[in-house]
Amino acid sequence: MAQGQLPSVNKAGLGELNTVDAEVIDLDALKNADLVKQDVTRARVFLSGELGKAVTVKGLAVTKGAREAIEKAGGKIED
Repeated sequence: MAQGQLPSVNKAGLGELNTVDAEVIDLDALKNADLVKQDVTRARVFLSGELGKAVTVKGLAVTKGAREAIEKAGGKIED
């Protein structure tokens, strides 16, 4: 990353995680599902929609509401 350049950050709604074909959802899984651009270096999951499956979210920023919904669906958050 060039000096002074901000990292590319993108958002993914909770409901969009249903389309990811992976039990562990990380930045690569979001890229493979075309939910974030390939040049994105960080992503945040926010509460939008409903999560219909238990997933593990790994290495992504997660809002408080999304965290509660992920855990309620039987999933977990890992750093």
